[in-house]
Amino acid sequence: MPDPRPDEFIRVRGAREHNLQDVDVDIPRDRIVAFTGVSGSGKSSLAFGTVFAEAQRRFLESVAPYARRLIAQGSTPHVESITGLPPAVALQQRRGAPSARSTVGTLTTLSNSMRMLFSRAGTYPPGADRLESDSFSPNTAAGACPRCHGLGTAHEVTEASAVHDDSLSIRDGAITAWPGAWQGKNLRDVTAVLGYDIDRPWRDLPRADRDWLLFTEEQPVVEVHPKRDRVAKPYRGRFWSARQFVLHTLADSQSETQRTKALQYVESGPCGLCGGTGLTRAALAVTVGGHSIADLNALPITALADVLRPIAAITDASAATSRASSGEHTEVAVAIAGDLVTRLDVLLGLGLGYLALDRSTPTLSPGETQRLRIATQLRSGLFGVVYVLDEPSAGLHPADAESLVQVLDDLRAGGNSVFVVEHDMSIVRRADWIVDVGPGAGSGGGTVLYSGPVDGLQHVEGSVTRRFLHPAGPPAVRTPREPVATLALRDVTLHNLHGLDVDVPLGVLTAVTGVSGSGKSSLVGGVLATEGASHPLVTRVVQVDQKPIGRTPRSNLATYTGLFDAVRQAFAATDAARERGWGAGRFSFNVAGGRCEVCQGEGSVSVELLFLPGSWAPCPECHGARYNAETLEVRWDGASIADVLGMTVDEAAPFLAGLPAAARGLETLRQVGLGYLRLGQPAPELSGGEAQRIKLATELQRARSGHTLYLLDEPTTGLHPADVELLSEQLSRLTDAGNTVVVVEHSMDVVAAADHVIDMGPAGGDAGGQVVAAGTPAAVAASATSRTAPYLLAQLGR
Repeated sequence: MPDPRPDEFIRVRGAREHNLQDVDVDIPRDRIVAFTGVSGSGKSSLAFGTVFAEAQRRFLESVAPYARRLIAQGSTPHVESITGLPPAVALQQRRGAPSARSTVGTLTTLSNSMRMLFSRAGTYPPGADRLESDSFSPNTAAGACPRCHGLGTAHEVTEASAVHDDSLSIRDGAITAWPGAWQGKNLRDVTAVLGYDIDRPWRDLPRADRDWLLFTEEQPVVEVHPKRDRVAKPYRGRFWSARQFVLHTLADSQSETQRTKALQYVESGPCGLCGGTGLTRAALAVTVGGHSIADLNALPITALADVLRPIAAITDASAATSRASSGEHTEVAVAIAGDLVTRLDVLLGLGLGYLALDRSTPTLSPGETQRLRIATQLRSGLFGVVYVLDEPSAGLHPADAESLVQVLDDLRAGGNSVFVVEHDMSIVRRADWIVDVGPGAGSGGGTVLYSGPVDGLQHVEGSVTRRFLHPAGPPAVRTPREPVATLALRDVTLHNLHGLDVDVPLGVLTAVTGVSGSGKSSLVGGVLATEGASHPLVTRVVQVDQKPIGRTPRSNLATYTGLFDAVRQAFAATDAARERGWGAGRFSFNVAGGRCEVCQGEGSVSVELLFLPGSWAPCPECHGARYNAETLEVRWDGASIADVLGMTVDEAAPFLAGLPAAARGLETLRQVGLGYLRLGQPAPELSGGEAQRIKLATELQRARSGHTLYLLDEPTTGLHPADVELLSEQLSRLTDAGNTVVVVEHSMDVVAAADHVIDMGPAGGDAGGQVVAAGTPAAVAASATSRTAPYLLAQLGR
């Protein structure tokens, strides 16, 4: 593309957000601009924290104050000025706990249009009233099946599930599903007062008595007179049948432990009332194209689009204007179906045609989830907008990334600017412009090293990105390790794996590759996680996944890794603390004593203002330190406990070098590329990739006895290539110590450095689930049928 004219730039002056050091930079509009740099260098602070945040702030200034408080708002960026800034749309990495009620349809909002199509244009049984759109959702009271409450799975209490040993009497605990301790004794006493024999073996009780005790809906209240009990006074006790107690616990208990325990006493399966759809019979009776909404939601997106296209293509004016009648040939049906087909075509273009709208999101691979979010955000057809994307290639196989590049090109061709924070050098090479931030992370970064055409970065010696974007030659040739044994998996069936036979070598580093949805995570996280310990040479299986290390701000990097214990003990050992009689507990922000009681150790408080958005602000008492003033008076080597939590891993490493327990943990965190994180960084702020590497670092601290099977799922997600090198070294160290490492990976750098590769495919969904190629990286790169082979070959001969 021709060079941008002077008036085609967004000009940022004096940016000081987070670690940015008074940055001045000019960024062209109407171009694909890649923001690069090591993790924590400040590239996201520039792209999202400054450019997008300022664009959002300016837009919200035009919104009425009352409406503004209903919109989630970020803080005002620390920047002197930004000129030439158009409106902006952001697509950031979202984090959240997976839910069984979340599906492909809800994630993409396609379910909303499907429900509207059935409500307004469905074919109803004769005499049936029209249903509102909510009646076609299993997540609403109007649409949920009354038996399974919309989950599609019914939990039934049976005699076999509630009574595990029928030779016992009720007094001895025959009804296992009843609670233990005093509450269980209360139920046994109530049962005795009701006239049932609680000393007779369960199997000898009459069938009618057993059925009533297990399944009755009655809840009689009787007066119990305790005997041989410390409770002196009579009391009124209520009877609960085994079924009532278990279902009540599952529905209403706030304790995850109690709900998990209750599931031991039920038999679960597809709901017999709704057939596993989660919907009412009234909703299932309405059809479009001869299909119920459950039928269409279960179809692959490719087939769903084929069903809807004929409806969207109806042009008969007399049919399309018959608004009075409900049916598929109305103007409403044509409009809704047309919108659905347009949106489905975006998903088909991203290679997701094999997914169904009712597919549960916890079963999706990271690459599938990422593309669904991209399709949802980027289908609007806006013009003159800045799209700011956070690592859009994260979790994508190189073949899947090709379709992503086409989407970015289409956005630019549509008159938009596309800013991508990216670590994938293949995506960066396709950009028109590059802004490289660094040179290091945290306080060692925050400077724009280069802003210009991509080829110009090769002349910037201070850039860490340079050698990966413009490699000097092929990687060093290495000899793969020889396996010590083989774990043979036969006739494996799980998700899209059907009768799969695969051999996993032990004592080496194995990379499992393949396009998104090909069955990699099912093989590693599902099969190997459960079957890995069956081999005599595997003494332990450690699954290092991307689940959060904690769900509240009280869990952080320092507490999870255990290094904070050493820090608190060091502060407790100071003269100032010993004079006051304080132990290590005084320096915990989770318990009363040393913490700030105004914010309860959170460091921030919720602020609600009329007509203004609610937000979190630093605690007015401790100013974000989390501790009270007395605790902060204690110093260790000149720093308070809050100062230590505010340090990055790189800053804390030399400061805490005198504490062996803490120093060892900090060193392993640096070795997996996490030197830029703060010790007190709350767990909810960490990405899945960061959480996984924290778990890996914690494991690396432990004594390694060998014969452990380590399973990792895309650990390089969100890592700069320089950090990938550090991570690869640690995986190699684990393998050299006599362990087996199996890693699901899309990074060809890691795959090329593996000893063995298992390539899954050939495509995603039902078209995958097979081993396409297996062997050394060189052998897989030579495969004619593997979609990974061309990219691996390019990496090996770089």
